[in-house]
Amino acid sequence: MTSFERSYPARGMGAPALARLWVLAAALFVVGTNAFVIAGVLPDLAEGLRTSTATVATAITWYAAVVALASPVVATFLAVVPRRGLLTTGMALVAIGTAVTAVAGNVDVFIVGRIVAALGGAALVPPATAAAPTLVEPHHRGRAIAIVTAGFAGAIAFGSPLGAAVAAGIGWRAALVGIAVLAGLLALTLGSTMTGIPGAAARSLRERFSVLADRRILLALVAMVSYMVSFNVLYVFTSEVLEPVVGGRPALLAVVLLSFGLATLVGTWLGGVAVDRQSGVWATVLGLLAMAAVYAALSASTDSLPGAIALYAVWGLVAIAPQIGIQAVLVAANPAEIGVSLSWYSTATYVGIAVAPVLGAAALHLGTWAVLLVAGIAALVALALVAVSTRTGKRRSAR
Repeated sequence: MTSFERSYPARGMGAPALARLWVLAAALFVVGTNAFVIAGVLPDLAEGLRTSTATVATAITWYAAVVALASPVVATFLAVVPRRGLLTTGMALVAIGTAVTAVAGNVDVFIVGRIVAALGGAALVPPATAAAPTLVEPHHRGRAIAIVTAGFAGAIAFGSPLGAAVAAGIGWRAALVGIAVLAGLLALTLGSTMTGIPGAAARSLRERFSVLADRRILLALVAMVSYMVSFNVLYVFTSEVLEPVVGGRPALLAVVLLSFGLATLVGTWLGGVAVDRQSGVWATVLGLLAMAAVYAALSASTDSLPGAIALYAVWGLVAIAPQIGIQAVLVAANPAEIGVSLSWYSTATYVGIAVAPVLGAAALHLGTWAVLLVAGIAALVALALVAVSTRTGKRRSAR
C-alpha cells in the first residue's frame, strides 16, 4: 500500500463512500455548468454585452487558463490545508465570481467575474478529483471516477441546454444567477459533509514537476489536452455548426444539446464499467475513434434536425469515456503519486478548454467544416499519444 493510499483509507462502495462521491460530483456539476453554460447562450451574451461572439468566447479561454495555471500552484502551496476548507472556499469563490458575471454591464467586468470563479475552480477541482479513487477499494476505482466525472457529464447534459432554454425565456443573466445560488448552497453542503479527509503530503513545485519525467504520465496528460481541444472546439461552437438546423432558435439548440447531454450520463457510467472490466486504454481508444467518426458524419450533413439530434446523442454516448480512461491510465502509471498526477490532469483539462476557443474561432473564419476538421484531428492526435504512452508502459514492464 502506498503512502498516499494510507492517508486516504480505501473503502468499498457502501453508502458513506457513495454519499461523499455524489457530493463531490455535485461540486463538479456546478463548476462544469459554470464553464459550459456559455456555449448555450453565446449569441445572447454577445448581444447583452454589446460585443462579438468571438470576444465573449475569450471569456472561456480566460476561465480555463486561470484554472490551468492556478491548479498546480494551489496543489503545491495549499497541500496541507484541510480538504473541507479548501473545497468550501473554492465553491464560495465560484458563487461570488458567477454572481459578478450575472450583473456585468460589459465584457471586461464579465471576464473579471470569470477569473474569480476560475480561482475557485482551481481550488476545488484537483482535491475533489484526487479524492474520488481513494475513497473506495481498487476494483471500484473506475466507477468512483465515473461518479465524480458524472458531475461534469451532468453539467454538459443540463448546464448548456438549460442555459439555452433560459436564454430563450427570461435571459442569460437568470441562468448565471441560478448557478451562483447553487454554488452558494453547495459551499455550505461541502462544509458540513467533507470532514475527515486529510490534506495531501506537502510537495515543492520541483517535486510536482518531477512526476512529468515519467513519459507515460506526460504523454497521457498531453493526450488529455488534445482530447479536450477535440471536445470543446465543437461544443463551444455548436450553435454555429448547427446554424443550418437551429437557425438561431435557442429552443431547438437546447433540444440538440439535451440529447447530447443525456447520452453522456449513460456514456459516463459505461465508461467507468469499461475501465473496471477492460482498461483505461481500451475505453480511451474506443471513445476517441467513435468521436472522430461522429465528426466525420457531422461534416457530411448538418441540415437535418433529427439527424443532428441522433449524431449528438451518439457523440454524448462515447465522448466521456476517454476522460475516465485517461484518469485511470494516470492512476495506474504511478499509484504512489495519484494526487500529483491528477492535479496535473486538472491542469491539462483546462489547458485544452483554454486552447479550444482560440482554435475554433480561427477555424470558423474558414467555415464550420474547418471546426469539425480541427476537432477530428485533435481526437486522432490524442489517440496516437495514448498509444505511444501504452507502448512506453509495456516496455517499462518488460524490463
